[in-house]
Amino acid sequence: MAEEAAVRAQAETVRRLKQDKADPDEIAKEVAKLLDMKAQLGGDEGKHKFVLKTPKGTRDFGPKEMAIRERAFKAIISCFKRHGAEVIDTPVFELKETLTGKYGEDSKLIYDLKDQGGELLSLRYDLTVPFARYLAMNKITNIKRYHIAKVYRRDNPAMTRGRYREFYQCDFDIAGQFDPMIPDAECLKIVHEILSDLQLGDFVIKVNDRRILDGMFAVCGVPDSKFRTICSSVDKLDKVPWEEVRSEMVGEKGLSPEAADRIGEYVQLHGGLDLIERLLQDPKLSQNKLAKEGLGDMKLLFEYLTLFGITGKISFDLSLARGLDYYTGVIFEAVLLQQENEHVEEPVSVGSVAGGGRYDGLVGMFDPKGRKVPCVGVSIGIERIFSILEQRLEASEEKIRTTETQVLVASAQKKLLEERLKLISELWDAGIKAEMLYKKNPKLLNQLQYCEDTGIPLVAIVGEQELKDGVVKLRIVATREEVNVRRESLVEEIRIRTSQ
Repeated sequence: MAEEAAVRAQAETVRRLKQDKADPDEIAKEVAKLLDMKAQLGGDEGKHKFVLKTPKGTRDFGPKEMAIRERAFKAIISCFKRHGAEVIDTPVFELKETLTGKYGEDSKLIYDLKDQGGELLSLRYDLTVPFARYLAMNKITNIKRYHIAKVYRRDNPAMTRGRYREFYQCDFDIAGQFDPMIPDAECLKIVHEILSDLQLGDFVIKVNDRRILDGMFAVCGVPDSKFRTICSSVDKLDKVPWEEVRSEMVGEKGLSPEAADRIGEYVQLHGGLDLIERLLQDPKLSQNKLAKEGLGDMKLLFEYLTLFGITGKISFDLSLARGLDYYTGVIFEAVLLQQENEHVEEPVSVGSVAGGGRYDGLVGMFDPKGRKVPCVGVSIGIERIFSILEQRLEASEEKIRTTETQVLVASAQKKLLEERLKLISELWDAGIKAEMLYKKNPKLLNQLQYCEDTGIPLVAIVGEQELKDGVVKLRIVATREEVNVRRESLVEEIRIRTSQ
């Protein structure tokens, strides 16, 4: 039959596109066409086999994974709060025009939605642009806020390295007119605190300044129109060697070989205050107004970081460019280091886990009168951090508790369901985290086994004798020790024993 032949031909088209790793949208379109043709055929041909999977670039998180995530979120949120941040939230989608033109070459990764009631919408790409829109819309000129929420990127990500299409960002930003580099230094201190607290291993926070980069490009002979595109080439230096970056600049982006070589002399430098001092004396850079401003501020920043006692983990790195278009001053990126083996002098980077910088012009883009609100912020790469914590816990085989239950209410004899319900209700009302088995007459052994399996530390046992005596038998699961506790003292006793 002609219809069946058409279905076979369409199936072959889909197979070939997948084999050639064609554009995912094109594949999806052809698959939809194939399913439609099969459905029209009817009978068994039309019965599409339903595939149970999460969409590409996303994943489910079970109780164990969520327990690890919550631990990381708790450390991050407590740090943000320690630094006096308020919390806000914004919609998961924005007007398309809000996001357009803010991300440079990455704009192609924005997820567009279908027309909704006359509005063209897109899923948010990060939390910074919505924050700038929020400030401009509400005429806020001064706020220190954090925002933890999901963002979306139409990427083809490597999920094994903690990269997804849907993922969380944890942002902390300081908006307002302040003296130079004080808020910037605090952002770097926050990154240092969080990474130290999460104990992810050795890390370095690379710091640079957009003005130093632009000044450097100018003195090296890069035309103004090529600043941004050359910037995105330089940004690849943490992943590919200088030779490859140079050939991209010259071959693909049309930069003169002389200009590329001059850039090469600068972007391979990294150090601390000594390097800043040296560049301030550099005959070419010191003549450039932008670079001089940037270096002056960088010197100030390092003085503050010295007072915070964290310069040991900070590296002024001229190759750091951070691709986003909205940065205007200091930019930084935290990278985890991994010692490959004893013979390697230089630790190798295993990937960026935090980044941020100063963006003084972004709010002005949204304000009808162009009023600027200077901002500096940091974003913690929670997915990357989470995949490292997950791997580490798997390797250590540490048992992870997925509940916080403090006590299991149990009974040793039959017909005590009512007594268990009465006692558990008292405990819940007193704010104790308690559970019981949903059986009328559970065996004591099964109840104790449940505590072993789930890590519940205490068992409150009610029995006929205990009820007569007005006590509850409290069993410590780890040591199997049992003590009789007066019913009225039980809540206090559980609190004392679980707070240790």
